[in-house]
Amino acid sequence: MTTSAAAHPVPRTDGTPAPEGKQPGSGRVVAAVIVLLTGLTMLLGYANKARCVGPEFDAAGRSGPEYSVRVNRDVCYSDIQYLWLGRDIDRHVFPYVGGSISPEGQLSGGTIEYPVLTGLIIWLGALGAETDAGFLLGSALVMAPFGLVTGWLLGRLSRWRALIWALGPPLVLYAFHNWDLPVVACAVGAVYAVHGWRTSRPLADRAVVAAVLLGLGFAFKLYPGAFVVPLALLVLTAPGRGRPLDWRGAVRVVAAAAGTAVLVNLPFAVAGYEGWRASFTFQQLRNVDFTTNSIWYWGLRPYSEPGDAAFQAEMDWISPTLVLASFAVAVAVGWWRWRREGTYPWLGVSAAMLCGFLLLHKVHSPQYTLWLLPFFVLLRVHWGWVAGYLVADLAMGIGIFRWYYAFNSGMPIDIVSGFAAQAVAIGVWGRAALLVVLFVLFLRVPPALVADRE
Repeated sequence: MTTSAAAHPVPRTDGTPAPEGKQPGSGRVVAAVIVLLTGLTMLLGYANKARCVGPEFDAAGRSGPEYSVRVNRDVCYSDIQYLWLGRDIDRHVFPYVGGSISPEGQLSGGTIEYPVLTGLIIWLGALGAETDAGFLLGSALVMAPFGLVTGWLLGRLSRWRALIWALGPPLVLYAFHNWDLPVVACAVGAVYAVHGWRTSRPLADRAVVAAVLLGLGFAFKLYPGAFVVPLALLVLTAPGRGRPLDWRGAVRVVAAAAGTAVLVNLPFAVAGYEGWRASFTFQQLRNVDFTTNSIWYWGLRPYSEPGDAAFQAEMDWISPTLVLASFAVAVAVGWWRWRREGTYPWLGVSAAMLCGFLLLHKVHSPQYTLWLLPFFVLLRVHWGWVAGYLVADLAMGIGIFRWYYAFNSGMPIDIVSGFAAQAVAIGVWGRAALLVVLFVLFLRVPPALVADRE
C-alpha cells in the first residue's frame, strides 16, 4: 500500500517553504497540547522555587528564617530571589542609567550583570514587589508567556518531539531560576521564521526576520548572536552549488542582527555609558571558582582559586579562544556538508556552537540547559543521548546545591565521596563528555522539522 506525498509532505531543511498538506494529529491541536503541558510544568517549577520564600520577611524584604541555609539545603535556590538584594532591584531603580562598577567588581546604582533587555525584564518583574517573594512571583508572571510561546513554536515545528521541552526536568529546575525564557523564545522564534512561517516570502526575507530575533536574543543573553553566522551562510549558499552565492542576502542578515542589537543597546549606552558598560565588565572580571560549575574549576581545582591571579588571567584568554575555535570548527564542518549535500546545516551548526560554548566557557550556570533543550527538539538526536544529558543535568542541578550546603556548613568536602560530591562529579563530567558527543552529533543528524503549513 502506497502513501501519497500530499498526505505526508517531505520537510525541506534549506528554509524553502514546504508543500501544503495535513497529517494526522498535527498542527494547532498538537501545539496547544504542548502549550498546556508547558504551563503545567512551569507551575511545578514555580512551586519548587517558591518553597524558599517566606514565611517571614526582614525589613529589606528578604525571606526567613535562615534564607541562605534553606536555598541550598532544600534545593530551591533561584538567582531571581537571591538578587532581590544587592543590585538596587528592591529599590526599583531603573537599570544601568546611573550605575557603575568598582575595581573589585561590585555593581551599584542599578547596574545588573546581564544585557539590557534582561535588565528590563528584571525591572518589570520587581514593579510592585516589596519582598523577594513578590519579586519571584512578578518575574514568573513576566517570563511565563515566553515559555508558553516557546512551547507553541516547538510544537508547530516538530510536533510531539516538543514534549522534550514541555515535560523536561530542566523546565522544572530552571524556568524561574534565572531570566532565560525570553532569550530561548527569541532563538526558537528565529528558527520558526525560517522554517515554520507560512509565507511566500523568499528565504532571504525570512532570514532577515530571524536575524532581528537573534539580535533581540543577543540583547537578552548574548548567545543567540553566534547563530547569525550559520544563518547568514544558509542564505549565502541557498542558490545551490554551481550558482552564484547570495552575498547580498547574507549581508542583509548580518546587518539586521547587528542593527537590532545596536538599536536596543544604544539608548542605554547614551543615557548611562558607565552603568551599561559595567554589565559587560562584570562578566569579564568573573573568576573561575566553585560557583562557575565549569570544567576549568573542577578539572584544575588546585589552581582555580580566586587568589591565583596568574591562573585567572590565563583563563581570561584561554577559555574564549577555545570557544571561538569550536565555533570555527562547527562553521567549517557545515561548509563541508554544504559542498557534499547542497544544503548548509545552519541548525546543526548553531547547536554545535552552543555545545562548544557550554563546554569551554569559564562559566557554566545550571540554567544554560534551557538554551540547549530546544535543539533536542529541532534536531533528530537519538533519545538515548537526550536522556543521558538530562540525567547528568539533573544530577548537577540537585547535587551542586547540596554540595554548596555542605561546603557552607563546614562539613568535610571530598569530591570522591558523599552523595552531593558524586552528583556534582556526574553532572560536571557527564555533561562535558556528552557535550563533546553532541557537538559531533549535531553536525551530522538531520533536522526534526515537520512540514505543516495550515
